[in-house]
Amino acid sequence: MKNYKYLLFDLDGTLTDSREGIMNCLHYASDRLGFELPDDPDRFLGPPLGDSFAMFCGMDREHADEAVRVFRERYSTVGLFENSVYDGVEEALAALKSAGFYLAVATCKLECYSVRIMDKFGLTDCFGVIGGADASVGRITKAQVIEDVLARAGVTDRSQVLMIGDRKNDVVGAHQAGIKCLGALWGYGSRKELEEAGADCFAETPRTLADMILGKE
Repeated sequence: MKNYKYLLFDLDGTLTDSREGIMNCLHYASDRLGFELPDDPDRFLGPPLGDSFAMFCGMDREHADEAVRVFRERYSTVGLFENSVYDGVEEALAALKSAGFYLAVATCKLECYSVRIMDKFGLTDCFGVIGGADASVGRITKAQVIEDVLARAGVTDRSQVLMIGDRKNDVVGAHQAGIKCLGALWGYGSRKELEEAGADCFAETPRTLADMILGKE
């Protein structure tokens, strides 16, 4: 594999399995506001939440924003910790960091939640930057988050950067920012989704990912 220096990791579906908390909070919002969830609510896993409410529940922006607000009532106190680190992630991060790679998080989850999750699972020290969405400064899309992380990490050569994520929006956002993206096949997106989005390479497990980047495969 090409020699990279900076590795940007998505959070949900890449570092942690957050499905339980997200589903519980979706049902909480649905019960509170009286809207129906789609038959396949897993589509909410990954993309920005407001966009998902608009796309999958047919909401206009006002109603989508209200759904996000109610979702976060529960998520901010309970849901974000209904979560677990994927097997092999801690070992992969440790191996990559010890080999001298600069690790960062780039997620469409709110940055304040992302920091709390990394702290909860003892992963904060692995990362030079934990970057997430912040609507107050207009940072919402994956590309916007990536741009912010690259700036904070002091990246000058984007050919040295690899995004690692499990959904279409990870690939699209990475390419919009001019960087490559590896599809994390242990997450929520299928190989087909990632291939159609144009993922540049794939890894089946966190261990495989680390071996690929370290040149062991």
